[in-house]
Amino acid sequence: MNTSHIVENLKKEIDNFKAQIKVEKTGKVMEVFDGIVKVSGLSDIKSSEMVTFKNGETGVALNLEDDAVGVIVLGDFSKIKEGDEVLSTGKILEIPVSDSILGRVVNAIGAPIDGKGVIKAGKTYPIEKVAPGVITRLSVSEPVATGIKVIDAIIPVGRGQRELIIGDRQTGKTALVIDSILNQKGQKMICVYVSIGQKDSKLRKLQARLENGGAMDYTVIVNASASEAAAMSYIAPYAGVSIAEYFMDQGKDVLIIYDDLSKHAVAYREISLLLRRPPGREAYPGDVFYLHSRLLERACRRSEKYGGGSITAFPIIETQAGDISAYIPTNVISITDGQIFLETDLFYKGIRPAVNVGSSVSRVGSSAQIKAMKKVAGTLKLDLAQFRELEAFAQFGSDLDDATKRQLERGKRAVEVLKQLQYSPIKMENQVVVFYALVKSFMDDIPVEKIKEFEQGLIEYSERQAKVFYKEIIEKKMWTDKGEEELKKVIAEFKNNFLAQV
Repeated sequence: MNTSHIVENLKKEIDNFKAQIKVEKTGKVMEVFDGIVKVSGLSDIKSSEMVTFKNGETGVALNLEDDAVGVIVLGDFSKIKEGDEVLSTGKILEIPVSDSILGRVVNAIGAPIDGKGVIKAGKTYPIEKVAPGVITRLSVSEPVATGIKVIDAIIPVGRGQRELIIGDRQTGKTALVIDSILNQKGQKMICVYVSIGQKDSKLRKLQARLENGGAMDYTVIVNASASEAAAMSYIAPYAGVSIAEYFMDQGKDVLIIYDDLSKHAVAYREISLLLRRPPGREAYPGDVFYLHSRLLERACRRSEKYGGGSITAFPIIETQAGDISAYIPTNVISITDGQIFLETDLFYKGIRPAVNVGSSVSRVGSSAQIKAMKKVAGTLKLDLAQFRELEAFAQFGSDLDDATKRQLERGKRAVEVLKQLQYSPIKMENQVVVFYALVKSFMDDIPVEKIKEFEQGLIEYSERQAKVFYKEIIEKKMWTDKGEEELKKVIAEFKNNFLAQV
């Protein structure tokens, strides 16, 4: 064997060898309890920095104390033991984002959980980010068409707005937002649905409903289920808004739904108490207001100069026995630009969506409506409020004058028109036709029990016959005298045929 050849090779290897120093910041697990880990030795770690454990799980540094770091575990904490090594990554918590995330169901750290394979990641976005400043924002003036008559007419929502949906459990809060997602088909709006602490079975039904309606093509579902650790429920809304910001940065409009922030606050309370943070009112930590304000402030409409695009937020809050003056509801009401209040009594009376028009408000108002809707629905809220007062007064059975009777009859028909079946959003132009027929007295002599039938028939008939009117509403967002004359004629024709058959 030629030893000189071996020696030559060894010399070459030695010459080519370059020492590489790899610095790793490590710590040791001091104690583990219910998704929280106390770690020693990570003295220069940052807040919200990611760490990795021996079993491959990821954690996030949340509490920075003098002698220890409180870390929340994003995954299975049962295999983490006292004395295990913890590695700091030097990265602030971020999630992978790309266009291929559309149509997928992901967990709170952006990993797919729908069994459809890996998502090709384009880049990563930090889950915590400073909201765009006032200078970069535009005023809210473009509508978000939800397809729900009572919202589009009375409590309009604009692109870049934050509109709270609040009510007791089982009053149709999720149904409202699912209808809104279904109605975005063809509206150039991407939807992000964040499910916080819900049952997996409920989410599967919801996903199937969106798939059947063809809405998953433009929707992302972020799921932190009830069976997962509280840390995932805490992270999920921030992950959702980071995905929304990825699409907004491309100049697109996004609708994000947080279902629901009551469970989010409860998850944060659980984490905070385990981390020994001092409890405040109702045992929530002192920064629970900041928890939601820094999340909802990221919803905005940006000017073209700063990239355009918008994020519209629909946070959901669950109340106990209609108490909107509780801690978390009042916090979120003060952060948002209005609320849609769903009432249990209305729900059980059969008025669905069970929106209490008196307690609900949109602080953006008619600036987020098309001109045609503004014109037909302008007095509707006042008429309904007056109807509720008169209805209460009329119960005493006193004699009423003709004007009051007419107002009561009109109010009954308005309530009937605003009722809507679940999963059946209505196009804006069809809503305009129905409200036009209502405010111009065409429905005054239609029996109340026949209003829904009349409305459905009128929409179908008008779509076929009132071509000019529909063209004007779709293209110019307002009608001309020519279009209005055509619509009046069409409604009158349909009404005569309808009454002849009744």
